[in-house]
Amino acid sequence: MRYNQDMHENQGKQAKRLAILSPTHSRQSLRIWMSLADTNHAGNVHGGAILKLVDEAAALAASRHTKTRVVTAALDSMTFDRPVHIGDLLIVESQVNQAWGSSMEVGVRVLAEEIPSGICQQVATAYLTMVSLDDQGHTAAVPPLILENDEDLRHAADADRRRAHRLAKRDK
Repeated sequence: MRYNQDMHENQGKQAKRLAILSPTHSRQSLRIWMSLADTNHAGNVHGGAILKLVDEAAALAASRHTKTRVVTAALDSMTFDRPVHIGDLLIVESQVNQAWGSSMEVGVRVLAEEIPSGICQQVATAYLTMVSLDDQGHTAAVPPLILENDEDLRHAADADRRRAHRLAKRDK
């Protein structure tokens, strides 16, 4: 009898976790003031420091969407458009763009704000594939997305194209 009760409780938890959510629900924003410890030999913020924050923001968005632990499976692309300087406020925004079986794409946009002038510019973008894990470390189902507007539809279609390209490359 206890087994049936546990099974029903687990099914209820799984159903609740797989509630359909919009990309907006997963949206996250990290804000970090860049310091001397973040710089490279050129005196700009080290790309690796930014990449670590991108990965953390992606994991936060993915975890918020799935309600599970997640791991990074792939970084499709990362572009640095301009340098980030000491004293800039780095703003790392992320959200789930598309969800598949046990994985999802998270888009990340990085902005840098010059505190004295208030000028804020996009400095980098990235697309990461994150995988949902259950409590035993096995892949877990990812809830589907409700695409609420044209922007959500465009992000999802772009994510599907990137995934198809990545899978085709892997299968070569």
